[in-house]
Amino acid sequence: MARMKFLCDADRCIECNACVTACKNENDVPWGINRRRVVTINDGEPGERSISVACMHCSDAPCIAVCPVDTIYQTEDGVVLHDKDICIGCGYCFFACPFGAPQFPAAAAFGSRGKMDKCTFCAGGPEPDLSTAEHRKYGSNRLAEGKLPLCAEMCSTKALLAGDGAEIADIYRQRVVWRGAGAGAWGWDLAYGRRQRQNANRQ
Repeated sequence: MARMKFLCDADRCIECNACVTACKNENDVPWGINRRRVVTINDGEPGERSISVACMHCSDAPCIAVCPVDTIYQTEDGVVLHDKDICIGCGYCFFACPFGAPQFPAAAAFGSRGKMDKCTFCAGGPEPDLSTAEHRKYGSNRLAEGKLPLCAEMCSTKALLAGDGAEIADIYRQRVVWRGAGAGAWGWDLAYGRRQRQNANRQ
């Protein structure tokens, strides 16, 4: 049985936010909620890296463990989904999630929480047949159509990978091997190597 996972290659992400836009358009995500976002560290400095973050569909999801009403559950494919009809908006899942995936719209004044919303890996909601009401609550069910989440398909640099965790790990492993094949394998650039050889010849 496949275990669905996301992986974002920080060396390829160019912070274009195509994944964020694709997610919002495909799933009709309401204003004020982002199921996916791009986080950048060391912005504008050497070593800048960007990564696309959403629900990572953890194998042992902490949000499932803390939910007092069993709103959140895991499918056979390892996709972590939620039932909005059961959610009481307590926010425990938000504080338990290390990725900040659960989102809560402001339902009223003073920040009172509405029903939790998060990435569904484009697998829809708890009902197998995606009705209009289900689509409004959870978005598209692309997995049922044999498709990957649209955020990964729209990534122009293929930084965001989605699908069977074993296959994604193999793809990333091959990328790492190829990156280590050149002069920069251990952080040495060609100029550094040339200077080292010149210093050795002088001695």
